[in-house]
Amino acid sequence: MPVTKIKTTGIADDAITSALIADDAVTTALIADDAITAALVADDAIGAAAIADDAVGSAQIADDAVTSAAIADNIDIGGTLTNASAAVKVAGKETIYIPAAAMYPQTTNGCSDLEQVELSANNPELKVLDFDPSTPEYAQFTIAFPKSWNEGTLTAQAFFTVSGTNTGSVVWQLNVKSMPDDAAITGFGSSYFLAPTAHSGTANEIQITAESSAITVSGAAADTMTFFRLCRDASGSNDTQTGDARLLGIKLFFTTDAKNDA
Repeated sequence: MPVTKIKTTGIADDAITSALIADDAVTTALIADDAITAALVADDAIGAAAIADDAVGSAQIADDAVTSAAIADNIDIGGTLTNASAAVKVAGKETIYIPAAAMYPQTTNGCSDLEQVELSANNPELKVLDFDPSTPEYAQFTIAFPKSWNEGTLTAQAFFTVSGTNTGSVVWQLNVKSMPDDAAITGFGSSYFLAPTAHSGTANEIQITAESSAITVSGAAADTMTFFRLCRDASGSNDTQTGDARLLGIKLFFTTDAKNDA
């Protein structure tokens, strides 16, 4: 027996309610193609509970139908990807912090050995490298940057304190060089200076320098070991701090150009 499709002419508005329709009485065979449009569907009428598992596949979604504007903030896709959880890494500017405890005094004209400072009992303690106020002293450290690093320039911030109350400024200097497999470990790149940063005058308060200008990494390339030399520019005219500068660490900013290190 041929199927007769339901015509809407002759039926008063709102005459047919859900209470008058038997369960499973209306099937897709009774609905004309394109008869149900978005204008006929009430806002929020179709929720996740009304959609059978796996009912909506890629074949049911028109090309370019789902845009970023159509995806709600913090939408959960497959239970893992949300804006809040940032499950997908995006290439761009990133940071890495190197504490003083990961550095070592240079053998020639080195800073003090690593020291642990208790400011008061049961409060945070400091791991510091002390740098003299009158003679340039050096510390070194290394980083193997992730493969996703774009081998471009870096910027830096220094974290330090002073045990005294002098308000003079401290100037830090960095030299950087990357070295590949089988290369001779020798030399450093050009010197780069962080902006002079004055101490607050309150002993043991943390001071954070402004982010530096761009630092070019000599020999920058993927799969290299990057050597850093850090100096307090005690002989320079801009370093006016009369006490030891106690380095807490350095934060480096670098840029990635890939989503992972594959």
